[in-house]
This record gives sequence, structure tokens and C-alpha cells, in this order.
Amino acid sequence: MTPTPTSTRSGLVPMHEKDAAKARLDSAQAQLLDLSRRIHATPELAYEERQASGWLAETLDAAGFSVTNGVGGLPTAFTARFGSGPLHVAICAEYDALPAIGHACGHNIIAATAVGAGLAAARVADDVGLTVSVIGTPAEEIGDSAGKVLLLERGVFDGVHAAMMVHPMPWDILEPDIIAGSLFEARYAGKAAHAAAFPDEGINAADALTVAQVAIGLLRQHIKPTDRIHGIVTKGGDAPNVVPDDAAAKYLVRSVLLDDLFPLRDRVFRCFEAGATATGATLSISGGQKPYAHMRHDHAMAAVYKGNAEAIGRRFVDPVSLGRSMPFSTDMGNISLHIPSIHPTIGINSLPAVIHQAEFAAHCISPAAESALLDGALSLAWTAIDLAADPALRSQLLQPAR
Repeated sequence: MTPTPTSTRSGLVPMHEKDAAKARLDSAQAQLLDLSRRIHATPELAYEERQASGWLAETLDAAGFSVTNGVGGLPTAFTARFGSGPLHVAICAEYDALPAIGHACGHNIIAATAVGAGLAAARVADDVGLTVSVIGTPAEEIGDSAGKVLLLERGVFDGVHAAMMVHPMPWDILEPDIIAGSLFEARYAGKAAHAAAFPDEGINAADALTVAQVAIGLLRQHIKPTDRIHGIVTKGGDAPNVVPDDAAAKYLVRSVLLDDLFPLRDRVFRCFEAGATATGATLSISGGQKPYAHMRHDHAMAAVYKGNAEAIGRRFVDPVSLGRSMPFSTDMGNISLHIPSIHPTIGINSLPAVIHQAEFAAHCISPAAESALLDGALSLAWTAIDLAADPALRSQLLQPAR
């Protein structure tokens, strides 16, 4: 018989069930740290994460999860399911790296944390009425048509009642500022010519791109302070004595909400059109059709996570107290508009290094990062247990989808 619920670290859940989950996590500690270190040492870019996704799936399969690889038509995506309870909680694993700077966003920590949370929650899943899935979601860093966006569209998240993950950061933040974002590529086709002898015969694609960048710089004076426009030139010509006939750039446009994102993106597109008009080059724009949505944090779930994390010693920071805005974008936002979700950050004591710096990548296998990995896994597992075992929370999540 299940004991009468007593006061616990979070809510009214039998303490022995949370202790059992912690014991399972403790037994897997060395395995999880090794998994994080291997992924960190073998960075793989978006949709190329064969080793990372394979290692995660193999670990979960060996632990008795029902694993399906290549879900949603994505070779490096997978699902791993355990339990048969009425409440289905998904823990999202990310594992792609960034070009040149590797795991400077800490996806090795996210991946191993998700596996640890899954293992811990699975230990008591049937006791508390839980089905737990670890979903391997590739290509979070790609900026458009990312893994979670496609998996959501293709039904992989169907039947999930709650989704969660944690993300490394210098601080623990319960509900970080996650805004909508759209990445696209703009390319100009011009006409090559000898830059000295026959410049009048050329159409300079690089000049078209320069005009666009100047226009974008001027546009920034007239956008909301919460909007962001930033990008890189990926092609600017091949030789200085040849008029460039091919130039390209990748740009990210961000707004607080999806509804604000699309009008801003149209204004940026017109900046690129100005470059084509000014030079006679031909413009083509690709991508940007499957943007990242803003995050809708589920406050009730977040409060449960906060209680669990604080019970094991984590301390949360109010972003306002840091004196700066720190918006970022992720495809977890797309999940959150359809499924109650949380995406807290977990501190790894990295300052002055911050995400997307090579120095941050080095911190992602530090002792502080590995402590965060284990703390995050336990906090997520205990949160999943609370959601299943608390009648009010469970009832709320079992309501029809939004």
C-alpha cells in the first residue's frame, strides 16, 4: 500500500518515492557524467548528432526504456518511454553543438540531465501514475525548422501532457526571457567582371549586401527596444579583382511575441530588397518559414520545480536584479504553446563567461557544471513525480490540450 502522503521536499508526495528516485540517480551518477563528457568532447552540428543521439538512446535502452530511433523522419531524433501511468511527462534532450565553439551552449549538460531525470523518474513511474519519455530533439541551434518544431508538427509530442528541460547558464533563473526568433538566408546573384578593366560590365552582389546592412543599421533606430536583428556575411566574393557575382548572409530577427516577429521580419526583408534595387542584383531569400515561438511558461509547473530545486540547495536569481535584459530564443517555445512546459536555467558558476563563448564551453565540464547536471536531473524527476502524484496538478494537466 502507498503510505499516506506526508510533508515532503515539495508538495504532498510520499517521501520514499522521491528517495527512491534519488537513489536511482545516485547509482547512475558516474554514467551520466561520462555521457556528458563524451558529448562535450565530440561536438556535432545540427542534424549530424549521430554519436550523441546514439549514446543517449543506448543508455536509456539498457535501462529498460522502450526506445524508437529516427522519429518524425529525423535520423538523430528518438523517443524513450517508461511506465504506463495516465500522466505523460516528456523530458527534452538537446545535444547539437555550435560551429567553431562546440558545446558553448552546454547541450552536453542538457542531454545528460534529461537522461538522468528520466532514469530517476522511471524508478517510481508506475507507483505514482506516470509515463515518462525522454525525447531526443536535434538541431536546437539551427534557428529555423529545428528539431522540436518538426517533431511537434509530425506528431511526436502527441499524447504528452507536460514537457520540461533545464538549460545551463551562469545563474538559476526560473522563467527566463525566451522570445520568438526567425533565421533566414539572403543571397544576391550579380555579374562577374574584371574589377579594374571592366567594372562597368559587372553587377556587384557584395555591394547589394552592403546596402542591405546599412539599411538594417538605420532600421534599428525605429524598432522596439525588445527586438533584435543580427547576422553574419557568409559569402562576399572570391577575389578582390573580380566583381562579386555571389554574396550571402544569414540573419536572425527576434521579437517578444510571434505576432510581432512577422511584421519586423518583413521590414528586414525590405532592407535586403533595397540592396537589389540599388545594384541590379537578384535577391533570393530562403528559410524563416518555421520560426521559434516565444515561451509560455507554465507557472504552476515552474513553482513545483522551484520548490524541488531549492530543497536540494539551488538558489534562483531574479533577472531584474542583474540589471540587464537577457532574451534568447529556443524551439522549446514552440512546444510551450501547445503543451504546458518549463525551461528554467541552472547555474554553473561560469562568470565572466556566458553562453555562446568558447570560455563557457570549457565551464560545461567543470565540477560546478557536473553538480548542476545532477541537481537539474533530480529537480526535474521530482517535479515529474509531483505532477503525477498531486491530484490537483494531475487533473489540471490531464485537461484537453490547449
